[in-house]
Amino acid sequence: MNRPKTIILDIDGTLVEHAIPTDAQTFRHTMKLLPGTIEKILEWDKKGYNIILLTGRRESLRRQTERQLDEVGIIYDQLIMGVGGGARVLINDKKVDGTPTAFCFNPERNEGISEISI
Repeated sequence: MNRPKTIILDIDGTLVEHAIPTDAQTFRHTMKLLPGTIEKILEWDKKGYNIILLTGRRESLRRQTERQLDEVGIIYDQLIMGVGGGARVLINDKKVDGTPTAFCFNPERNEGISEISI
């Protein structure tokens, strides 16, 4: 059985330009999409992949973040808020035949995801 992949994406610096204004300013500004963001997400959505966004933004700012994502056209299946700014580690078991089931890509900040092939 071939199940859809799950793509987990950070927001700031990965999908949109990473801005460092104050908290109040962060959620009033319009996100600036990085090149290829929408095209890549639509490509993955068309393949039936689950798209999960995660961010260090506080849970209390969910409505503002959802509004900003909607304004720039970023679609997703789930939004996970409040993930700290430290390293993010994914641990997942291999298939019985030894096939790896987790992969990691670390694009440079504000370079976008257009060159990632999954």
